[in-house]
Amino acid sequence: MGRDWRKRGDTLFLVVIYAVLFLSVIMTVYPLVYTLSASFSSPSAVFSGRMILFPVDITLDGYRYIVQYNEIWIGYANTFFYTIVGTLLNLLVTIPCAYALSNRNMHGRNVIMVLFVITMYFSGGMIPNYLNIVSLGLLDTRAVILLYGLVSTYNLILARTFFSTSIPWELHEAAALDGAGDFKIMKAVVLPLSKAIIAVLSLYYAVGHWNSYFNEMIYLSDRNKYPLQVFLREILTLSQYNTQAMEEGGYSVAEMQKMIQAIDTANLVKYCVIVVSVVPMMVLYPFVQKFFAKGVMIGAIKG
Repeated sequence: MGRDWRKRGDTLFLVVIYAVLFLSVIMTVYPLVYTLSASFSSPSAVFSGRMILFPVDITLDGYRYIVQYNEIWIGYANTFFYTIVGTLLNLLVTIPCAYALSNRNMHGRNVIMVLFVITMYFSGGMIPNYLNIVSLGLLDTRAVILLYGLVSTYNLILARTFFSTSIPWELHEAAALDGAGDFKIMKAVVLPLSKAIIAVLSLYYAVGHWNSYFNEMIYLSDRNKYPLQVFLREILTLSQYNTQAMEEGGYSVAEMQKMIQAIDTANLVKYCVIVVSVVPMMVLYPFVQKFFAKGVMIGAIKG
């Protein structure tokens, strides 16, 4: 009798788990499929509710508009530049710093680590940061996007924990006995064994740069330096503004028709730009996914 109840309990548990997983998959996949389908559907079909999952009244007008809209491609090029160069700079600073803080022979490393952790909870605020950027002569330059937030404290802790727990200290001692210095040990011993954490840090930093728009809005005024996300925000804002203005009324028939056309165009382009902006990250993720699970489990098992 006890075994039967245990079997029923296990079966019920599995049913609940699979049901939760199924709902999670639906909640994750449906918005992606909906956005992709909406980018190929007519705006009237999307906003009248006729399009639920698959494209209705298929059109490529949104993508044609993107091809002709030069600022979209300017933003795309800038986003690739900020993502690639910014991620490389992040890794060049974060990895040596994390390695140094994981080195048992470094004096005062715990104090330095505490100072880093403090920055996770306290900051000077937006206005002091802005004044600091101005005083350094970085305002409206690409350098401010690349250098601002050069080291993520969370990623630094992640890398430091990996170096401390996943790479035996005996390897450092053996390399030191052979006459290798710290830079040689990091290059010849540590980095070849750290592909997992490098992949995880690359993904975290790259996604952060790719999705960033707030700092660019504050510190950049030259539209030729804007990333794609800023232009996407402008399209979303334009759509919301036109919708609100139309609802307030007080416009002639011709003006209303122009506003409806502008709303339809903005909404169609909105979905198309979202698809275009998401594709590179979706292509990148499978290549680092095999390292991701190992990297995020750092420190979970001791001994």
